[in-house]
Amino acid sequence: MRVGRQELLLIVGLIIALSVAFSGQVANVIQAARDFEGAHRLGLLPGLVIAAVSLLVFLQGKRRQLQERATAVAGEASKAQERAHELERLVTFWQALTQSFDLDAIRDVVQQYQPEITGSHDGWVVTGTEGNWKCVLGPTTVQTGRGEMSVTDLAFEALAQSGLSAKPDGIDHEGQVCFPMIAAGRSLGVLGVPAAASSLTPARRLIVGAAAALLGVSVRSVYLLQEVRESSLRDSLTGCVNRAYAMEVVATELMRARRSHLPVALIMFDVDRFKSINDRYGHLCGDAVLAEVGAKMRASLRSSDLKCRYGGEEFLILLPETPLDDAHRAAETLRREFSELEIQWNGRVIRVTSSFGVACARPNEIDPTPVIARADEALYRAKRAGRNCVRVADDPPAVVTSTGHVA
Repeated sequence: MRVGRQELLLIVGLIIALSVAFSGQVANVIQAARDFEGAHRLGLLPGLVIAAVSLLVFLQGKRRQLQERATAVAGEASKAQERAHELERLVTFWQALTQSFDLDAIRDVVQQYQPEITGSHDGWVVTGTEGNWKCVLGPTTVQTGRGEMSVTDLAFEALAQSGLSAKPDGIDHEGQVCFPMIAAGRSLGVLGVPAAASSLTPARRLIVGAAAALLGVSVRSVYLLQEVRESSLRDSLTGCVNRAYAMEVVATELMRARRSHLPVALIMFDVDRFKSINDRYGHLCGDAVLAEVGAKMRASLRSSDLKCRYGGEEFLILLPETPLDDAHRAAETLRREFSELEIQWNGRVIRVTSSFGVACARPNEIDPTPVIARADEALYRAKRAGRNCVRVADDPPAVVTSTGHVA
């Protein structure tokens, strides 16, 4: 028990005062105690002294216990308050995620809340569909013991260690702590934080793991929303999007191209003499032909290229960041592959050809109608030139031959 300086002075003063005030009585008491001790052969005064000391020691111990208990309670209260703050941050993070309906919005939310949740500004996020992951936030490469490494490769390796099992405290791999984003039994990405981050305590790792779980649920919800939307916007026969949706995407891509000064190309094509196929073999055969055409487009074109069933047997293809020459080559490749198709129908082999028109958006062009009109005009020039050929908008009629060579 620690006694302060003022308390010590007070105690000493009281003892002196009492000694002066009751000096006679104290002497009489002491003399009586000594007489009592002599008569009964007892050590009364030493016993009282020992009892008093024992009481003081006991009281000191109890006070120390109370102080330790108070300190422990204060520490627990501080920890509880910190946990409450962490929970509040997670709730705020989740509320922001629930307002995000696409990956760009989710990225913005993570960018805003990452420093206070992870305690680091050097975190990164990898997400995407299976087999097509990309870094959506943070550095695309990090330094490892094996040299510079892409975060997508690092994320794949980390997930290979855990599979789909929950890892709330993360996976240590190549100097990074990887927190899997898993929802509905699917790996949806990884939230990574440098292991050297001073704030990454065991408790903090659990918080980041919880944030990664919330992020995985949000990403999964976005993908489900996209799937539902695409199913409502996609032609079930060909797998291509419908015309209304394609017009929105083309307009958006033209606006983006205007800002980035990157080229955008369009391809219009239709199946030659499609009506005669319906008339000769029936509409079910025509459906089979269109389904094969849609499948061949999906197999031949990039995933970033928009494939649209524009109407009937006519199709529109949007090629972002593609100059006119590359778009012409893509059209020629499709023309050749369509002509090589062998469609089996009731023991017969159906062969088809297609005619193509190609156009490229002009600088600062943001209205889809003119560029689509130019591609459509080039398509009809291809049909007038004998079909099964490619024509480019704004070029003379004889520039491109049916074999794709410049005349």
